[in-house]
Amino acid sequence: MEKREKPSKAIFVFFMFFLIWVLLQFISPLILPSNSITDLSGVTIVSDNKNVIEKMPQPIGFVYTAGDVLCHQKAERSFFINNNQMPFCSRCTGIWIGIVIGIGMMVFYRFELDEKIFFLIVLGILPLGVDGAGQLVGLWESINSVRLVTGVLTGFVCGISLGIIIDEFREIIIRK
Repeated sequence: MEKREKPSKAIFVFFMFFLIWVLLQFISPLILPSNSITDLSGVTIVSDNKNVIEKMPQPIGFVYTAGDVLCHQKAERSFFINNNQMPFCSRCTGIWIGIVIGIGMMVFYRFELDEKIFFLIVLGILPLGVDGAGQLVGLWESINSVRLVTGVLTGFVCGISLGIIIDEFREIIIRK
């Protein structure tokens, strides 16, 4: 890891996009009337809650639609703000937060794409895999704080990875 001479403008654009996205996830349940979204439990890749979400104003509806399709949104595995369920479960929320932190760091620092960074990425994803797999096979029931932390770790290394990819693309473009 080395400090950049000047912040990366390209990565900063991605950082701002993800920061706004995460802020919308926290603001959306605040804007909705209290106790209006209490259980969005469903499955991924299916719009289980379309009838509830289509009544929401935009961009709140868009945020909850993304959560509806990308996340299981089980109420017992989600955080609540203003007595409203957040658009994503605690683990997915952690992943989004981690992406913001990781890519935010990449605005000011640069990582060399080598075996050390590969090991860091695997190390960051491993706790989520262990916790998720252990829960899946019935060894334990994970709690939201653990889901959040494992999500943040995974998101953090994903944010770093995204920054590395952006740097690599910029290098390819500059060489041409």
